[in-house]
Amino acid sequence: MTTLVCTSASDAATGAARTPSYPSFSSYVKARQPVLLRTARSLTANPSDAEDLLQTALTKTYVAWDRIEDHRALDGYVRRALLNTRTSQWRKRKVDEFVCEELPEPEGLPAPDPAEQQALHDAMWRAITKLPARQRAMVVLRYYEDLSEAQTAEVLGVSVGTVKSAVSRALGKLREDPELTPVRRDGGRTVSAAA
Repeated sequence: MTTLVCTSASDAATGAARTPSYPSFSSYVKARQPVLLRTARSLTANPSDAEDLLQTALTKTYVAWDRIEDHRALDGYVRRALLNTRTSQWRKRKVDEFVCEELPEPEGLPAPDPAEQQALHDAMWRAITKLPARQRAMVVLRYYEDLSEAQTAEVLGVSVGTVKSAVSRALGKLREDPELTPVRRDGGRTVSAAA
């Protein structure tokens, strides 16, 4: 890796450098380059992009070299520069748009039939009323009242494990209920056995 020296076009033509040279920066880069490059590679998928990322972060570090008070924390400074640079690149990333013959968005699903929805809703309540009182209470608290397992256990004065096992058994019974055949797709049309 080469040492970075910023020069203007007129200074480059005359050979005079406008920014100071930092021998300690050169020795730091030579010593820490493999470790810093590994860090850069962990931030990008492409090895060439990682090298560019490290080069940019080292450029920022070089510009701020005389302002960095604690040179023992240089790795942290460069890592932060790597991360900030990568974040800036990600935010500036351009999203290309292409004209195409077909729209990429899928067609919207047809609106569900309100009668089918009501029939399924009624079948669900009939199935829930068939459950034992304790399981029914837990299912209603968990799924209709949207309480957590811990909250349900507290309301009913039981342990969380009891809630988990009772709700599991109740859901198993609901799955086996013939009125609650799962809604399925049939030729693009929603069909429910409860309808």
